[in-house]
Amino acid sequence: MKGQWRRWACLTMAAAMAAGATGCGMFKGKDKGGPENDIEFLPPGAAMPLDEFPMTDHGRRDDDQGVRVTEVQFDNVLFEFDRSHVRDSEMRKIEVVAAWLRANPRTRLVVEGHCDERGSREYNMALGEYRAQAVRANLIRLGIVPDRIQTRSYGAERPLVPEHNEAAWRLNRRAEFHVYRD
Repeated sequence: MKGQWRRWACLTMAAAMAAGATGCGMFKGKDKGGPENDIEFLPPGAAMPLDEFPMTDHGRRDDDQGVRVTEVQFDNVLFEFDRSHVRDSEMRKIEVVAAWLRANPRTRLVVEGHCDERGSREYNMALGEYRAQAVRANLIRLGIVPDRIQTRSYGAERPLVPEHNEAAWRLNRRAEFHVYRD
């Protein structure tokens, strides 16, 4: 517990310094250009330093994942530009995932947050994490045990569509689901 507290303190401080150094805000407000964030369980500015990505500690780590279930594919949850809020039109996709997880209790899920190429690397990593956290929060609200859901952010590092236009950016602003079995 003591180590986690120290880790969050370091992460918060690193994020505050990064936001100040880049001039890029990560908080709501008129004069801040950061992503809209309605996830209350994230401390303000708690973006992880780049060497800590891509796994957020919400259960098991990558080396502990188990067997990836490749035969299960879910639709990606898409996001608006510079936003982490899950739109009502995307909630059905999360409900389908939650129903499948309830029917398959021996599985775990990794939610990956992605961004389009616009914005700094640090900003996109934080925004990707906020997106993954927003999906995770909705899955928990739908009754999935929190320990079964991990989050990861890749920022703009893994575009689904490598083109540089609005149609590609719309598909790259997403959360993806990856299922693992014990």
